[in-house]
Amino acid sequence: MPVLGFDVFATLVDPAGIADPLRPFAGERTDELVGEWRRSQLEYAFRCAAMGQYRPFDRVTRAALDRALALTGIDIPDSGREDLVAAWTRLPAFSDAAPALAALRARGHRCLAFSNGTEKSLEALLDHAGLAAHLDDVLSVETVGTYKPAPAVYEHLLNAGGGERGATWLVSGNAWDVIGAGAAGLATAWLQRDEGKPFDPWDYTPDRIVPGLHRLPEVPPFDGA
Repeated sequence: MPVLGFDVFATLVDPAGIADPLRPFAGERTDELVGEWRRSQLEYAFRCAAMGQYRPFDRVTRAALDRALALTGIDIPDSGREDLVAAWTRLPAFSDAAPALAALRARGHRCLAFSNGTEKSLEALLDHAGLAAHLDDVLSVETVGTYKPAPAVYEHLLNAGGGERGATWLVSGNAWDVIGAGAAGLATAWLQRDEGKPFDPWDYTPDRIVPGLHRLPEVPPFDGA
């Protein structure tokens, strides 16, 4: 039976939801700030992995916010910045997340959250998003001390999930995450939530491509057929 590791940000919960607490500060430039913050957040995590210098994801997220504000020229007081970092634990779930997880677990699949976030923050986020009850476990890269797409992170999913390599799946809306899991020998499913956005040009093709989590329970080997 497949073991499914679900990325959290951009897969189970929507990072674009950070726009709501940002809007009082950024106004009509909110979307610009959201995009810059998310890009910097990912870049800083990649840097940590490349340098072998792990910092908790909350600290990475705060540093990325500081950078995004410096680049955009938008000013937010330090106290407001801390509140905004905490808002990452209150992001909304995608509407298809809970039904898909429930359907997959009903068929006997083991479903794990698997993320760059810290364990404490992930637990708070998934509880707030109403997804905690639909997951068998929560796995954080914090245990490994590095970030996706480092190979050791995907080995952690394989070992903690308890499945065979070919039957352990990474499900993600982030192409770079899917490529990393594929390079580590895991099976992969990419969520192409935006049909106008192709998969990253790379010498790798995901094992499954679906438009959203709602379709995943209909796709072999997850359909129980």
